[in-house]
Amino acid sequence: MTGTQLFDLLRQFLLGGIGTLCFGILFGIPRKCYLACAATGAVGWLTYELAVMMGIGAVTANLLAAIPLTLLARIFAVTLKAPVTVFLLCGIFPLVPGAGIYYTAYYFIQNDNLQMAASAADTVKIAAALAIGISVMLGLPFPKPRHAPPEKKK
Repeated sequence: MTGTQLFDLLRQFLLGGIGTLCFGILFGIPRKCYLACAATGAVGWLTYELAVMMGIGAVTANLLAAIPLTLLARIFAVTLKAPVTVFLLCGIFPLVPGAGIYYTAYYFIQNDNLQMAASAADTVKIAAALAIGISVMLGLPFPKPRHAPPEKKK
């Protein structure tokens, strides 16, 4: 990996975090969650960029990016005592296929059915990859904190 590529990855990491933070502020998240949301989005975007840099396709790259993003969202939810959706919705923001949705609608309006179908198929695949990655990571059991009191038997 060259210095230029490392600089570009650092820039993408920072821009992913800034974009996520700005969305979080607009979304109305609590102030204590600002940095955690920015970190979640930055890690997800960096993972996506690394996957694309290694030649992995957009759908698989989104699936791979959703995994650490969701894991980090769960960790921040526990440590900051906030709902996981606060971190997940903000963190997934850079990965949402907005351009694909736009071009699908654009080709629909232009009555270009072939381009619309291709754009829609790619967009649905990316959205499904994100949903699968999130579902898998949210479905995994999370260890209970060690300081939690033991449950009472009934």
